[in-house]
Amino acid sequence: MSRPRTVLLGQFVDENADAILPQLEAAGIDHWAKRSGGLVRLLSAADWGTRIFVDADRLEEAKRIAATVADD
Repeated sequence: MSRPRTVLLGQFVDENADAILPQLEAAGIDHWAKRSGGLVRLLSAADWGTRIFVDADRLEEAKRIAATVADD
């Protein structure tokens, strides 16, 4: 089985990412997250949070899910 093409949903503070990821799972949206280690975060201002990637075909749905978490 081939993996879906993924696109960047966004970069989120860890707490929001931790809230978004289970909701993506519950919705059946294929996803993965990239969380940088402490040293990388210390040395690079660009790595301040968790990047979440989702199935490109379900990006709009994933954006709605992420927006509900960000609004809380």
